[in-house]
Amino acid sequence: MPRITTFITYVDQAEDAAKFYCSVFKSSRIVATTHYGDNMPGKKGSAMTVELELDGTRFVFLNGGDHFKLTDAASLMVDCKTQDEIDYYATKLSAGGGKEVACGWVTDKFGLSWQIVPAQLSELISDSDPKRSQRVMEAVMQMNRLDIATMQTAYAGT
Repeated sequence: MPRITTFITYVDQAEDAAKFYCSVFKSSRIVATTHYGDNMPGKKGSAMTVELELDGTRFVFLNGGDHFKLTDAASLMVDCKTQDEIDYYATKLSAGGGKEVACGWVTDKFGLSWQIVPAQLSELISDSDPKRSQRVMEAVMQMNRLDIATMQTAYAGT
């Protein structure tokens, strides 16, 4: 079976981004770094690609130059089991110039978008009772950082 690896292109911050993400996600590591050489489009000796694992998921980052811009059209979703995990990842990923946006989304200081969500969100918003799922969605739409207790209260209708 083929292996699918997420490939993300930065202007020139691939190595810094990889180090930052490895500091946020504890079971992570940089696997390999390649560098630009003679007759290559990047500055000789600078990082070209950085291969890394974030909690067991493989990524490759590339320093591709000014014409590559990250947008929120693609994001990485972090399923969190507890409110402490949500708080940890939202705080860490928004540090240093990033920002918490809406509905659990965070844009980090490199411009990459993340969704920091409770693992049970999908179950709550896909409930067979449309009133329950609607209440949860209305609560989510009011939040930047998602709050599990508020979502559960909305689900229960209390």
